[in-house]
Amino acid sequence: MAIADNLTHILAKIADAARRAGRDPAPVRLVAVSKTMPAEAVEEAARAGQRLFGENYVQEFTAKAREVREPVEWHFIGHLQSNKVKYLAGLVTCIHSVDRLSLAEEIDRQWAKLDAVCDILVQVNIAGEETKSGTSAAELTDLVAAMATLPHVRVRGLMTMPPFFDDPEEARPYFRELRRLADAVAAEKIPGVSMAELSMGMSGDYEAAVEEGATLVRIGTALFGERVYRP
Repeated sequence: MAIADNLTHILAKIADAARRAGRDPAPVRLVAVSKTMPAEAVEEAARAGQRLFGENYVQEFTAKAREVREPVEWHFIGHLQSNKVKYLAGLVTCIHSVDRLSLAEEIDRQWAKLDAVCDILVQVNIAGEETKSGTSAAELTDLVAAMATLPHVRVRGLMTMPPFFDDPEEARPYFRELRRLADAVAAEKIPGVSMAELSMGMSGDYEAAVEEGATLVRIGTALFGERVYRP
């Protein structure tokens, strides 16, 4: 199917999942994960109505952002090294993968140069997987409170990547736990902090994520097709 057809299909499934959970589908946004995809694919999706795109690799993203002519919004969703933050400043509206205070401090420094504020999501490694980034649930509230003191950063919610499962139902407890953690942080009423966004769910499990409260689902393969990784 063409990207436009895939987009229509995915948006319908997101809306259906939200309604099954008694939710308004409107606040649930699709982040089209365009890593390894050419600028032409981004523009094709944009012409079909998609406006929000997520990228994982800084060098690939900055080159692609210069090529895309359609009016789109970019989020950065991949693991981020502090020394690469400067290349994102002014190009992305939200960074999903902030997992440590030093990274938030560097985002704050770079956005200060623009006299602007960057929305961030705190990445939580709920499963405690050594191969994945993310703060622990035990450290989350203190980390959010420290980030909240930075004037050019705004904590807007949480992000997680559960372990990979063939059955999306097995990912559901991780989505449910992220929602619980967001509620716990919100209950602390930390000044300047919002838990409005939950970034969770990908091509194989986004319906379960929406049913558990996702507001941002990160979908690449189901929209663009299988990725081609170049050597």
